[in-house]
Amino acid sequence: MSAATVDLMDYSDVIDRYEPVLGMEVHVELGTATKMFCGCPTEFGAEPNTQVCPVCLGLPGSLPVVNEKAVESAIRIGLALNCSITPWGRFARKNYFYPDQPKNYQISQYDEPIATNGHLDVVLDDGTVFRVDIERAHMEEDTGKSLHVGGATGRIHGASHSLLDYNRAGVPLIEIVTKPIQGAGERAPEVARAYVTALREVLKSLGVSDVKMEQGSLRCDANVSLMPKGAKEFGTRTETKNVNSLRSVEVAVRFEMRRQAAVLASGREILMETRHFHETDGTTSAGRVKETAEDYRYFPEPDLEPIAPDAAWVEELRGTIPEYPWLRRARIQSDWGLSDEVFRDLVNAGALDLIIATVDAGSSVDAARSWWVAYLTEKAKERNVSALEDLPITPKQVAEVAGLVDAKTINNKVAKQVVDFVLAGEGEPGQIVEAKGLGMVSDDSALQAEVEKALAASPDIAEKIRSGKVQAAGKVVGDVMKATRGQADAARVRELVLAACGVEG
Repeated sequence: MSAATVDLMDYSDVIDRYEPVLGMEVHVELGTATKMFCGCPTEFGAEPNTQVCPVCLGLPGSLPVVNEKAVESAIRIGLALNCSITPWGRFARKNYFYPDQPKNYQISQYDEPIATNGHLDVVLDDGTVFRVDIERAHMEEDTGKSLHVGGATGRIHGASHSLLDYNRAGVPLIEIVTKPIQGAGERAPEVARAYVTALREVLKSLGVSDVKMEQGSLRCDANVSLMPKGAKEFGTRTETKNVNSLRSVEVAVRFEMRRQAAVLASGREILMETRHFHETDGTTSAGRVKETAEDYRYFPEPDLEPIAPDAAWVEELRGTIPEYPWLRRARIQSDWGLSDEVFRDLVNAGALDLIIATVDAGSSVDAARSWWVAYLTEKAKERNVSALEDLPITPKQVAEVAGLVDAKTINNKVAKQVVDFVLAGEGEPGQIVEAKGLGMVSDDSALQAEVEKALAASPDIAEKIRSGKVQAAGKVVGDVMKATRGQADAARVRELVLAACGVEG
């Protein structure tokens, strides 16, 4: 579908005539080792239907058991979002009949979610802070994955057949639902993006999920409705499903506002429906008529005990909630004395957290910055690695390399070789230096011998140095560095060269 085939109202006219109301529903796959109610692994990318068992396949006689780590993660998410943690709550069965849900119901939470009534203050592009109120965060299990084959769009319409992979069925999910977001006006699309961005950062800082939208670890459903200016009641909403990038959240909300405004202005009614977002042109198209809670026929899950987290445990978990990432960034920028431009480059390069971890492991800020934004960024490009964190080297290892340079065990040239060996999986930096004999040649007598050889091999250069042209010493220093396989201290070699020629540097 193209935007040209859909009636759209100019955005400025939308804002003049209507008040947008948003509701964001974000599903987060937790990074637990096993599924929500069984012991099956949750590794992404495994062969289809290899991570399943009678429980997550919904076979008769199988019984679920709650994943304690998932409950802990849910509580920590709730606390980070300033929610109240429910002292007692039950799971429920949400009944619906789709092929990607093998039991024909989903174990979820309905009227007794784990966390309620929170908020998240998000920072917009100009520094404005906008508060988004959180209705609830509840636990549930993910569905399987459908692959529609034979059609042009990858959707069921036009496909010749469908394939089902139940590896994802039963993976722990947290659904975070906002209260209606009002008052954003023309900035509503920006607020939507800023909220999902901030939420993603918080979740990543908690370590509860890898929040990779491209892999479906974080999925956003954007609800949009319009109220005529001065109206008291909300308009009919649509729900754009599974928007899978931060930029697309903003694009989808803006498009839906323009589309709905054109529909209302023509005298037609908005259908309460799900809609599909199309990344190629930023449009949405109709999915299915949206169900209400009554349509799901919720009832308490009879096979699971209620969740009743101990108050002392909740308070213990409260102590594990880290500083909000954006506040942490502001503090670190101030502590490091970096300009906005330099700091923004570190953030945009995806290097900031790695640099911080490297500094925490003992490196200086300058050394950590240099390694991650220069040499390791270059290596990531060579390896076609999209994220620095996916390189096979840790901040601790980078800090160890920096420490070896500081201690003059190796020089900068050899340090790059050591990093290359670490990237190749050959061991820890210190072990590599020792095993491969890469330590710096620091014995002055050995260096003096090499200097004398180099001067003897280049008598014309030696004479220039003796006559006061000290810049000519670079040639001899280079020859000595080559002879020592780059393992000498170039500054010390230069001192020895000048001393041998009877001149001062």
